[in-house]
Amino acid sequence: QVQLVESGGGSVEAGGSLTLTCAFSGYNPDCMAWFRQAPGQERREGLAFIDSASPTTYADSVKGRFTISKDNAKNTLYLQMDSLRPEDTAMYYCARAMCSGWQVVPYGDGYWGQGTQVTVSS
Repeated sequence: QVQLVESGGGSVEAGGSLTLTCAFSGYNPDCMAWFRQAPGQERREGLAFIDSASPTTYADSVKGRFTISKDNAKNTLYLQMDSLRPEDTAMYYCARAMCSGWQVVPYGDGYWGQGTQVTVSS
């Protein structure tokens, strides 16, 4: 089954770190991204974008603190999150994206995995 499965979330104190993992089965997308949806928010915020042919791109809210990487041999996308803040509390999702930008495109039958919850306490 072609799908995305996120994991690695948890509860940490402010200043702590977490590494999120996104396992993708099936084919290996050239371009992928991490998004998050904060409690009470309808929109998902794009955080980090990776393209096999170009440098990575980050939202200003996470630049310098989060690092996106991809291991093609393991079919896995990562998000290393350091210096976490309470405002980083959200459900985190990975997605396949268009290589021209942040637009999410389907992977398998859907756009998103089930997400992984990150909670940062002050």
